[in-house]
Amino acid sequence: MTSNELEYNTEREHLIIPEYGRHIQKMIQYAKERPTKEERNKVAKAIISVMGNLQPHLRDVPDFQHKLWDQLFIMSNFELDADSPYPTPSKDELYARPEALNYPQNHPKYRFYGNNIKTMIDVANTWEEGDLKEALIYTIANHMKKCFLNWNKDTVEDEVIFEHLRELSGGKINLMEADEDLSDADSLMRTKKKFSSNSGGSGKKSHHKKNNSNRSRKRY
Repeated sequence: MTSNELEYNTEREHLIIPEYGRHIQKMIQYAKERPTKEERNKVAKAIISVMGNLQPHLRDVPDFQHKLWDQLFIMSNFELDADSPYPTPSKDELYARPEALNYPQNHPKYRFYGNNIKTMIDVANTWEEGDLKEALIYTIANHMKKCFLNWNKDTVEDEVIFEHLRELSGGKINLMEADEDLSDADSLMRTKKKFSSNSGGSGKKSHHKKNNSNRSRKRY
């Protein structure tokens, strides 16, 4: 072969589905150029047979033949006039832009808390007043503080968390006048290993009293 007969990839037709290779692409181009539909149908079926042989592990997969015919028309740039046993896909359908997903963004400015925190707060708002609800609220508040510290990697005043909790709860949960602090930052950011080594006995409270009070409150 002389240099004048060499065929460079940059000069070849673009491969729409490269996995099938250039020979399949050329066969499809040959099918498109057949003058009668009878010939085009015959060549199309032969191409489908070859395409199926290239993927024998998929022969038993449901709708495999349907997929092959769809790929045949896609590789022909939807220009092959042949009869398919399945509905012929359309170019508009293939290249249609997907619908935008609606991500929950109830409070975008507090993304560091995550969307689940709002669900937890909504659940707390439905509970009856009592020790159990109060324990849940403080659990939520401590989790919010931990999320804040993970995001900010610094200290945060409890009042900031209380204000965010009040806002996210629609004003229904207000700990601004509460007589308890949240867990300290070191306790919240303790590693799992360190936490496990320190939690062998009876469970300790996750929050402590303000004003150095030693009075404990029963939660459950």
